[in-house]
Amino acid sequence: MVGHRTGAGRVREITTACTRKGIEHLTLYALSAENYVRRPASEIDALMELLRQYTIDERPTLMENDIRFRMIGRLEELPAGVLEECRNTERLTAGNSGRALTIAVNYGGRAEITDAARALADETRAGTLNPDEIDEETVGRHMYTAGMPDVDLLIRTAGEHRISNFLLWQAWYAELYITDVLWPDFDEGELDKAIQDYTRRTRKFGAVVTDSEGHKG
Repeated sequence: MVGHRTGAGRVREITTACTRKGIEHLTLYALSAENYVRRPASEIDALMELLRQYTIDERPTLMENDIRFRMIGRLEELPAGVLEECRNTERLTAGNSGRALTIAVNYGGRAEITDAARALADETRAGTLNPDEIDEETVGRHMYTAGMPDVDLLIRTAGEHRISNFLLWQAWYAELYITDVLWPDFDEGELDKAIQDYTRRTRKFGAVVTDSEGHKG
């Protein structure tokens, strides 16, 4: 649990650093849906208590930095006491107009898409939605992340070369940055490296891009 506690402490450093750098949205993958059901119960219980305490302890920092706090995932499956404190922090920071911090807990990209599809089916069955009018924007409004922009930069720590079921819909054209650094060691200096790498890239979104010399990329 030492690594988990260190990692939780790192959230404050990276969140406040993103605020200083003008990054408007930061989403952190705290616990996947697969982790939630497959890890030992004792580990999950400890992580849930860590999350509960984090949402309480970080309220002053969130308010001082004008940060909006949000949770996404199948949150109804979390312990009631944990969810209550998370919701309290969401309500407390809802009026903040600065940056947004989103924590994904018991989250899975496939689960999110499945839940969106189920919501769309319910509205269609109720007659409040015409199936012929369903487009990508409609689907997006039914995702957990409704109202949030798509992912620009996806940072993968620990040298892992997979996205692990994270923001599958939103990361469709995200730039990937992979580092061998573990999350508990991922400090502001490492964040700067990721941002610098990102700024050197040309985002194409499927189009042909021509540089200043007329070369196509």
